[in-house]
Amino acid sequence: MARKPNYDFEKRMKESARKAKKDAKRNERLQRKSDARADNADNTDGDAEGGEPAEQDGEDAGAQEPEAL
Repeated sequence: MARKPNYDFEKRMKESARKAKKDAKRNERLQRKSDARADNADNTDGDAEGGEPAEQDGEDAGAQEPEAL
């Protein structure tokens, strides 16, 4: 006589596989997000591309106006 299928076991295995896949996708998204944040943090060091400081509004950043007394 053939054994009857264990539907509860099959259901648990299917749910477990679905949860594992969902967790893997979530971890990948979090990893990509943290990598993007790290890349943005590296690019916002205050330096323009090329390693030179960025100029502000076309004026010389080092020049200061004398104080009026």
